[in-house]
Amino acid sequence: MYAFLETQDYEKSITAKSVIKRKEITISTQIINEICVNLIKKVRFPEKQIQELIASFYQKYPVIELNKNILLKASELRKQNRFSFWDSIITASALYSNAGILYSKDMQNGLIVENKLKIVNPFKIIDVSACS
Repeated sequence: MYAFLETQDYEKSITAKSVIKRKEITISTQIINEICVNLIKKVRFPEKQIQELIASFYQKYPVIELNKNILLKASELRKQNRFSFWDSIITASALYSNAGILYSKDMQNGLIVENKLKIVNPFKIIDVSACS
């Protein structure tokens, strides 16, 4: 969200923009869902802009679409880590895509999931490039 809107927190906007410009960003349909719903609720994005944003996500990034394996893995993750339903889907999607880092401001910074995936809060670090 911070990358798409100029917020009162300019530093978070800059940090978020630098994260999405990194070399290998993969997103899940759950991320697209969350961004769209927040843009609709918080700033009343018109439907045409929402459609353009969705199209641009698919054009710019590999998108991990939900499937049975991701949903089952999400269920395991909820049990093991006490993640929320939505966070477990995001985490399972990241694991499915073989991501090494999951950027999230809402999840436990520094947590390593299944010895493969590190959760990083990009707003708690000064230099985003240090997460490589």
